Amino acid sequence: MAKTKKKSVYPMVALRGKVVFPDTVSSFDVGRLVSLTAVSRASEQQNMTLFVCAQRDMTKDDIKPEDVYTVGTVVTIRQIAKLASNNLRVNVEGTFRAKAEEVYEEDGCFYALVSELPAVHGDEMLEEAYFRTAQDVMKDIQSGDARFPKEGVALLEKINDADVYINNAMTYLHVKNEVKQQILEIVNVVDRLKTFERCLNDELEIAKLEKKISSMVRQSIDKNQKEYFLREQLKAIHTELGDDENEKEELTKAITDKHMPAEIEEKALKEIARMDKMPPSSPEFTVIRTYLDWLCDLPWTEETKDTESLTDAKKILDEDHYGLEKVKTRITEYLAVLQLTKSMNAPILCFVGPPGVGKTSIARSVARALGRKFVRMSLGGVKDEAEIRGHRRTYVGAMPGRIIYAMKSVGSINPVFLLDEIDKISSDMRGDPASALLEVLDPEQNATFRDRFLEVPYDLSKVLFITTANSVDTIPAPLLDRMELIELNGYTLEEKKEIAKRYLVPKKRTENGLHDGIFEIEDDAIVTLIENYTMEAGVRNLERQIGSICRKIAVNYAEDRNIGKQTITSARVEELLGAKRYLSDLRKLDDNEVGAATGLAWTSVGGTTLTIEVSAMPGKGDIQLTGKLGDVMKESARAAISYIRAHADKYGIAPDAFSTTDIHIHVPEGATPKDGPSAGITMATAILSAFTAKPVRKDVAMTGEITLRGKVLPIGGLKEKVLAAHRIGIQNVIIPQENEKDVDEIPESVRKDMHFIPATEVDTVFSSAIVGL
Repeated sequence: MAKTKKKSVYPMVALRGKVVFPDTVSSFDVGRLVSLTAVSRASEQQNMTLFVCAQRDMTKDDIKPEDVYTVGTVVTIRQIAKLASNNLRVNVEGTFRAKAEEVYEEDGCFYALVSELPAVHGDEMLEEAYFRTAQDVMKDIQSGDARFPKEGVALLEKINDADVYINNAMTYLHVKNEVKQQILEIVNVVDRLKTFERCLNDELEIAKLEKKISSMVRQSIDKNQKEYFLREQLKAIHTELGDDENEKEELTKAITDKHMPAEIEEKALKEIARMDKMPPSSPEFTVIRTYLDWLCDLPWTEETKDTESLTDAKKILDEDHYGLEKVKTRITEYLAVLQLTKSMNAPILCFVGPPGVGKTSIARSVARALGRKFVRMSLGGVKDEAEIRGHRRTYVGAMPGRIIYAMKSVGSINPVFLLDEIDKISSDMRGDPASALLEVLDPEQNATFRDRFLEVPYDLSKVLFITTANSVDTIPAPLLDRMELIELNGYTLEEKKEIAKRYLVPKKRTENGLHDGIFEIEDDAIVTLIENYTMEAGVRNLERQIGSICRKIAVNYAEDRNIGKQTITSARVEELLGAKRYLSDLRKLDDNEVGAATGLAWTSVGGTTLTIEVSAMPGKGDIQLTGKLGDVMKESARAAISYIRAHADKYGIAPDAFSTTDIHIHVPEGATPKDGPSAGITMATAILSAFTAKPVRKDVAMTGEITLRGKVLPIGGLKEKVLAAHRIGIQNVIIPQENEKDVDEIPESVRKDMHFIPATEVDTVFSSAIVGL
């Protein structure tokens, strides 16, 4: 082998995952264009020599000079074969070790300016000692590794040069390329032998460990074979008995695939083990199988991604509903906090308002705005606690509660969950569902909600619960304390008109097979429908009336397709729906009357007006109350009488008038129950009017609670009550002074038409409402 220190230029091939040593014969495949070009350039030369070196990162395709090791081997090409993949297989013989002083690219291939790195010999005795030790270790490796080729053993026995021995031995050892490159780069033979011996000792230890592991695996396989044989026998027995052995495997796989919490998965696997020991005919087998099916069907980790854009969420809410700014603001706040914190305990929202104002539909819109799934559960008439918490599995026909059933149906752990009509929940001897709901709706507890059927904790903390109610009066206080109240009050005339134009008319037109070209309803007609055919806070009856008109038009078109476009005017409404059902001044006093005052009330269906009538007649001082009044309203009436009796001289009433006069207080529409303290000042006004024979102004309505000292106390539902007064054309409203802060909640379109008279004493009420007092 020629050894020269002269620098020479050779075509260069960078090898991936391979190190070529001098004094050895090896082969490699080339497929990259630069490598193919380099082999072609070398084969054109007389000596057919190449410089090959290892690539630092074998995953890189497009390499640069700095991506290769500088120490490699100059090789002579012995044979080139073309493969089916158009790659070349090159067989080479290593000539000498060399170092690339410079690598550059030219004419489509890499060239290297290299200088030879000859071996450096030192102390001959020390070198021989290390060499013999290395040979002994190598023999131990050869004897313990059946994979070591016999030709390799024979070849190594013939080599007496330590440097050549190392070069050839490295081609047979299964060591990392980094180690091979390290040994290739060492020129001092003694240092090479030291590194080579360390490498051999590492390989020997690895071989011993492999042998030990192989022995352990073999023992395990023997044990597994025994278990397999026994299981096959058991499977044959189950087959003869008609049992399905695959059922256990399928259930086990289904449970592990669900990624349940560790505690729940462990319980499920224990139940499978129990079921495996039972015959399928056993009743408990069916119970366990049903239980496992529920665990597999419930969502444990599946969740939807919340909408991140506040703008998109607002747009969806505005598309679905007109007005309802409080609700939209609250949902926007929720989204904003969610974006900032990435996690939060879902709030429990409670939409309170009269029927038909859109409580359920706004909950659907919230789900759409958040990008979550929606599930609804009605609580109206629910009396059994098991409806919420489920039955114990020991009972015949036991099932989970409706909360868990709904979660299974929706298939997500973070839906929008609507609990409808929570104010209509009740209780009996079977338990108190409202108390059971405390665990569901309490953010501190619902992360570990326990259904009696499941017997394991289920996480409800990511659910956005929304409840609806017509009134908060019947909701238990502990339950109410866990909810955030959002009032959805009645709509004004303008709001109803916009809702009808934007949503109700297009919806009903589509439902009844009509379209713009054949059906249109004018704004005046919508106003007529609102004022004369509905009397409600919401728009449910308005939707029914619009649907009724659409059906009548559909009948006309079904009978004659050539009748042309149908435009519904105000006059046409009466023609289609018959006589007007409500008049705007139906509840308004015809004139200033003695003993009759207009009061304002807040009911479960919104605000309303009521006329309180008082008649004073000769008698013995008896008091008669009619009109199906509740206890609180009766007490208000007695408080009003007591105040006027105590201050009779102030208002010019004879001292013995109350002992010689019977008082009859009546509130019309006697079939409708009425209760509440807010009619106190109305009753007092009507009573004082009856005793002084001075009329009450017909254009004044009032609301407020009275005390025995003549104080006017604040009331609730001011917005609904003012809307009711506005509906019948009353513009003057007496309100408690403490309720002035609530006036801002009344829509601007109504507020500008109204005159509010704040009162702290009943004298202000009497002077504003009674003519000539």
